[in-house]
Amino acid sequence: MSRTRVVVTGIGLCTPIGHSLAAVSASLREDRHGIRQMPEFAEIQHMRTRLGAPVRDLNLSYPRKRVRSMGRVGLLSLYATEQAVCDADLNEERLRDGRTGIAYGSTAGSAQANEDWSRKLLISKGLLGLQSTDYLKFMSHTCAANLATYFGITGRVLATCSACVSASQAIGAGYESIRAGFSDVMLCGGAEELHTSTAAVFDIMYATSVRNDHPELTPRPFDATRDGLVVGEGAGTFVLESYEHARARGARIYAEILGYGTNCDGTHVTNPSSEGMAGAMRLALRDAGLDPSRIEYVNAHATATEVGDIAESLATETVLGRKTPISSTKSFTGHTLGACGAVEAAFCVAMMREGFLAPNRTLDTVDPRCAKLDYIGKQPREARPRITMSNNFAFGGINTSLIVGLV
Repeated sequence: MSRTRVVVTGIGLCTPIGHSLAAVSASLREDRHGIRQMPEFAEIQHMRTRLGAPVRDLNLSYPRKRVRSMGRVGLLSLYATEQAVCDADLNEERLRDGRTGIAYGSTAGSAQANEDWSRKLLISKGLLGLQSTDYLKFMSHTCAANLATYFGITGRVLATCSACVSASQAIGAGYESIRAGFSDVMLCGGAEELHTSTAAVFDIMYATSVRNDHPELTPRPFDATRDGLVVGEGAGTFVLESYEHARARGARIYAEILGYGTNCDGTHVTNPSSEGMAGAMRLALRDAGLDPSRIEYVNAHATATEVGDIAESLATETVLGRKTPISSTKSFTGHTLGACGAVEAAFCVAMMREGFLAPNRTLDTVDPRCAKLDYIGKQPREARPRITMSNNFAFGGINTSLIVGLV
């Protein structure tokens, strides 16, 4: 029995380094990062970091009636999904035919909306000024639910709210839904909004970078002098559909989802496990029916935290050996959390289509405790990869691995 092939026919992005495949490709090639000083973080007592990676120069103005239940995270997801739907040339009839669905996630709903609600309710001690739509902006499945309503989706809707694997699990869920025959088309991805509370979560853990006067030098994945992550924001959306469906309607095909693996460490909520990470990669390879030697580039999750970088590098060596080129694009975008799985998979598509590998922008000296891998240097590498792997890992020990290839 032949398996259903699942292809990418549309991509939408809004990131700290650009809002299209062409824009992010140029940024990755030309050393244009999105790390910025965040003076508002200084208003929080005892908070160490003053760095973030915001999305800038983006018009999120929509008719109020259509987006009144969306906070910033919802609006970012809408922007990316509108881009992807337009890119894939999906008309309203296809979106509403019951065979098109959504799989979308974020770490949580809109943090700003949650703050506004809580201030009015708990500090003002009253309901005056609260709106009936306020909760809809910060409910956990706000992106998936609001996108479904906005586009009139009548097929399945899945909310993958699983921290840093929200978007990669969404792509995986969409891929599996199409392969199982439940859907012809799935809009898949994730989003995150930058807020002081999100940065504070990692600051409390001493996991944030404090190179506050030199945003150009951080974060530093895999580097011996790294001092933590930088929180970012953004959104990424993939239009997935069966190969037969895409061919029948004459759609442009960007790439194919060749394999997907997800598992759980089952050991610790925050400390990563090399064994669990390696297990997810093996699951993806098995799903794709590929030998590890076929992987020509790895986009690492690598957030520039000590335990994470070391564990991931060792897992990569265990599964793929030492010869596969690897880099972390978080040195450009910061950690976009619920969006990173889609954003980084899109980066892989851009690299395959344009013939380059993104650099480790801030890598000077590899931490000797990391595995001896082919870490790409500080300049982009010219190459023609046809099969790439994008890995992401989240609190709770949840791991994902996506294998994407050119058709």
